[in-house]
Order: sequence, then structure tokens, then C-alpha cells
Amino acid sequence: MNMYVGNLNYRVKEGDLEQAMAAYGVVTSVKVIKDRETGKSKGFAFVEMENDAEAAQAMNELNGSEFMGRQLVIKEARPRD
Repeated sequence: MNMYVGNLNYRVKEGDLEQAMAAYGVVTSVKVIKDRETGKSKGFAFVEMENDAEAAQAMNELNGSEFMGRQLVIKEARPRD
């Protein structure tokens, strides 16, 4: 399952996010979205987990929780229209 993770602290690195999500299962990819020109984080990321049930548990437990001083917003990622 691919998840959108928003309201990230701009200092969050892919490894930080992977470590937090790995407590719930196998993380297959983490991509913090960065501005093309500055290279700075835009404050959101996409995380993909191998098992949908584990991803759902991570979403339920981490959505709204505090991570590095910010309250996370986590939901299932949808493809662009």
C-alpha cells in the first residue's frame, strides 16, 4: 500500500520516516518530496509498505500523532488524475 504522509517537519529525512513506519512492518520505499530548485523538503512524503494490513495499522495509529514536533496526516495515496 502506498501512503501519503503530510504535515512533516521540514527536517525529516527519509531514514527518520522509514524507522518510524518500520515498527509496523516492512517498508519498501520512502520518498520525501523536495522542491526542484531549492532541494528543501515540501513537508510531505510517500511511504510504501509491503503488507496492506500493516500499512492500515500504521495509518490508524500514526495519523494525528506527533512526529518531530508536528502532527502527522497519513492517508492512502491516490494516483494523480
